[in-house]
Parts: sequence; structure tokens; C-alpha cells
Amino acid sequence: MNLILVSAEELQGNRVQLSDRRLQHLREVHRAAEGELLRVGLIDGPMGSGTLTRLTPALAELELDLDQPPPPPLPLTLLLALPRPKMLKRILQGISALGIKRLILINSYRVEKSYWQSPWLRPEAIREQLILGLEQARDTRLPEVVLEKRFKPFVEDRLPALAAGKRCLLAHPGSHQGAPHRLQEESLLAIGPEGGFIPYEVEKLEQAGFSGVHIGPRIQRVENAIPLIVGKLYDNF
Repeated sequence: MNLILVSAEELQGNRVQLSDRRLQHLREVHRAAEGELLRVGLIDGPMGSGTLTRLTPALAELELDLDQPPPPPLPLTLLLALPRPKMLKRILQGISALGIKRLILINSYRVEKSYWQSPWLRPEAIREQLILGLEQARDTRLPEVVLEKRFKPFVEDRLPALAAGKRCLLAHPGSHQGAPHRLQEESLLAIGPEGGFIPYEVEKLEQAGFSGVHIGPRIQRVENAIPLIVGKLYDNF
């Protein structure tokens, strides 16, 4: 935990009391002591420091001075075919740590129907993993996560409005064009499931304005492909 995140509901003026896993981390991992200055951030708000004014086995009390903005977000919306539930947790943490602020989980022919019933798609479960990513990266802005369970209605009815005025890229094995570098404009990036989008899905995305790109000759797992391609696109961030 590189940043202690607190919510507005927990604030008592400029103070906050912790009694959950954050307290356990302070005591057992950080080995904090009263009077110590710690990095703290307000979810969807500023960052700064917190002075540990009280530490007991039951609670930690911090006096906050939040006067710094969080790091700038990436100008990127990620369209991602819903991955396996076991992988989803790591991916949510990863996109949150990367600075991606909008994730749209979409259906695909190769996505098992059972994946959409996963308890890891509950809002509270998604939020938990996103917060872990923010804590790692020292960021406070929670990404928005949207679930789109039907591919065709989403691509035909809602995607064109999302894509308007943006650069739209499809990471797909076999594409002839390499991924661009140092993007500045707002962009959409589509990444398929293990095995990739089927030809019909590729065609529908291309009709919506997406251009295929690759990240090299090797085929990567989705959880590895995301940081690889985002690192190429935004190596100036």
C-alpha cells in the first residue's frame, strides 16, 4: 500500500479513523508509529499527507493535510472482452494502477456465458480491486466500469457515439500496423478475449471506425497485453 485511501464518508473534519485492513497494514507491514507522516488520498479527491496521531490495536487516527492533485489520467477508454473471473481481479487492479479511467467490459463469442455470473462483477467487488490498484499507483480517481453483455447492440447502437472524435484502435493478432506511440488525443482501445475476436466481431469494430494494430510477433495473455500496449501508446505519460 503506497497510498492510504479514505472516503469522504469517513472524514471527521480533517481527521479520519481506520479500523479495517488499512489499520492492519499500518501495524504489521508499515510498522508505523504515532507522530509519523504517511501518504494519504481522498477517493476521487486530492492527495497529501496524514499525521498518525493515535495508534492502538483497535484503530488508527490520522490528521490530514490533502493539498496535492492526483496524477493525470490517461486519455483512454478500454473496451475489453470479459476475461476469466480469476484473471479479472488482476486486470482491474492493473488498469486502475495504469491510470485508465474508463473500462467497458463487453461480450464476445469466445467469452463463456458463465463469466457474466461471476461474483467478481458485483459493484463492491469491482470497487475493492480498483482501490487496490489506486493504492499501489498513488492515485485517487476511481475508474468507471461499464458492463455491456450484448456485443451487437453495443457496437451498433452505443459505440459510434463513444467513438466520435476519438482515435479507435483494435489490438488484434495478425494486424499489419504496429501500435502507435506518444498518443495525445482521446482514444478507444479494444482488446479481445483469449484467442482474439472472431472475424465477425473484428468486422463490426472496423465498421465502427477501429483500426487493427499489433504489439509484436508474440501472442500475449490479456493481462500481459494490456500494460504492453498501453505502455506503447502512452510512453510519454
